[in-house]
Amino acid sequence: MPKNDDLLAARPASPEAARLESALRPASLDEFVGQAKLKDNLKVFIQAARGRKEPLDHCLFYSPPGLGKTTLSHILAREMGVNMKVTSGPVLSKPGDLAAMLTTELAEGDILFIDEIHRLNAAVEEALYPVMEDFLFFINTGQGPGATTLKLAVPRFTLVGATTRSGLLTGPLRDRFGIVFNLGFYGEEEITQILVRSAGILGSKAEKAALSLIARRSRGTPRIANRLLKRVRDFADVKAAGVITRDVTEAAMASLEIDPEGLDNLDRRILLAIAEKFGGGPVGIETLAVAVSEEPDTLTDVIEPFLMQAGFLKRTTRGRVLTAKAAAHLGLKLSSQAELL
Repeated sequence: MPKNDDLLAARPASPEAARLESALRPASLDEFVGQAKLKDNLKVFIQAARGRKEPLDHCLFYSPPGLGKTTLSHILAREMGVNMKVTSGPVLSKPGDLAAMLTTELAEGDILFIDEIHRLNAAVEEALYPVMEDFLFFINTGQGPGATTLKLAVPRFTLVGATTRSGLLTGPLRDRFGIVFNLGFYGEEEITQILVRSAGILGSKAEKAALSLIARRSRGTPRIANRLLKRVRDFADVKAAGVITRDVTEAAMASLEIDPEGLDNLDRRILLAIAEKFGGGPVGIETLAVAVSEEPDTLTDVIEPFLMQAGFLKRTTRGRVLTAKAAAHLGLKLSSQAELL
């Protein structure tokens, strides 16, 4: 059986599930809920680029997972009226992979979307610099004194990078993006609006109170909100004649072990480990990862941002520390040392 946190992060299990998940993504900036300032700025940049008949400047989106980086990239392509090629940092393992994509799969003005761009190979990243600046790709041929460099022109395109770890981006790469945005967590009302739209697309009848309850437990993340909505819909289909009521939502949340603060089983394991094994902290991320049998990257990229945003965890120079709010939520008493940090 998968853990509940795995359930929330799972990929679509079938082509139909993938199609449905794609349908839940907004298709335009007007449909996109939240990130108001970001949307207003993007509308200006898009209108200006289209007015000049130029490609949009290179864009970088960074945030924890599930906040809309990929969705915004697809919206940019639609708003600009161009095609988009999707790849990821680990896939581009050598400069030749990048060269093939730039020369055969992109047309003038198209968008190249690189997910997890911080994981680019160093050689690929260096080859990307002149491409981003001058739309030129340099190919080295031969070795030693007889080596030559070929200069290859590529179509003027827009590079859109997405990352969950902006701190791992090198300075030279980050500086070459003309548009840089950080996507923040969503408010409860914004998540509720997203769920109302999603319930309509799914063809589900849902009480507003039930959707608000799901929104409160969605960690400010649209992806998690939509996953929870689909799981609650399953409970509603089986136990409530297909109507998503507050009662069936409460029952579904209890069965999925998601508490009123939106914490799931993994969140509680982490907080309890800090409290019970390390006296409330401080504890280093590597030690904590071993204690809960999870990868450090999972903790830093997926779990910690919400726990810190919600006030359950503090990150100090000495390590992670449980907060008084977390202790109260779990019914624990912090040690005096942890309380002072």
